[in-house]
Amino acid sequence: MRTTQISVFIENRSGRLAKIATALGQVGVNIRAMSLADTSDFGILRLIVNDTKKAEKALRDHGFTVRISEVIAVAIPDMPGALGNLLSIMELAGLNVEYMYAFVEKNLDQAIIIFRFDNTDKAIETLMENDVHIIEESILLTM
Repeated sequence: MRTTQISVFIENRSGRLAKIATALGQVGVNIRAMSLADTSDFGILRLIVNDTKKAEKALRDHGFTVRISEVIAVAIPDMPGALGNLLSIMELAGLNVEYMYAFVEKNLDQAIIIFRFDNTDKAIETLMENDVHIIEESILLTM
């Protein structure tokens, strides 16, 4: 039910993303999903990759600060209102979304959303109670 995510703390300057992508490519790590949030001085790159341990080692070897965390991936219909419905369910359960990012899987007509909640266990329970499709990590990595 949980997916492992890598967060990389990077300086907000030219070439840092290229260095990360190159380091991962050199060790055969494939990026499945990513999000970048930045300020004027630094950024947080969040990644879902096909080999977390290998990616973590490669990034640390290149001098990056890395943190591993758990997120939840869900699939919802790729249609207007679907995200609002899902977020309303989470609001009624008293859950806070710390952050999220998404991509569309056109072959399945689904939007895949990666969530970090303030209470992962309660979020999983709420999603299951409401028949929301939680994507297993092994499936997410093959999309």
